[in-house]
Amino acid sequence: MTISPGIPAPEFSLPDENNKVRRLSEYRGRPVVLYFYPKDDTPGCTTEACNFRDDYSAYVNADLVVLGVSPDTPKSHAKFKEKYLLPFSLLADDEHKICNLYGVWGPKKFMGRGYEGVIRTTFLIDSNGRIAKVFENVRPAEHSAEVLEAAKGL
Repeated sequence: MTISPGIPAPEFSLPDENNKVRRLSEYRGRPVVLYFYPKDDTPGCTTEACNFRDDYSAYVNADLVVLGVSPDTPKSHAKFKEKYLLPFSLLADDEHKICNLYGVWGPKKFMGRGYEGVIRTTFLIDSNGRIAKVFENVRPAEHSAEVLEAAKGL
């Protein structure tokens, strides 16, 4: 399935950094920023997460929920969240079922080596649970500001 604006966001349930299962449906009535990132505590992922953290008051003021998803474990997420004082939930998709569901698991290259992994992508989901915008080819340093700008219309 291709995830594109206007369609219902696929439902999911994943454990957060405290092993509490979170479901997309529990946020119905509020817009959600669902961002997929490759790995905790790596340079690009840390930049992206810290920018969401630094702009978090703007997300709260706009009543936006921020959820990060990666294939890391809840324990890894807990360390990452504590180390960088991240104020939002990080969801563990260690079997990459939700990454596959959202179409963000695929072929990548690093230093000439091919492998499968998370393709950094963000989905802005409106308060009715529909995809409002898809951000591909995300640049971690500018991404939070881009998402906030796009969310103004929600």
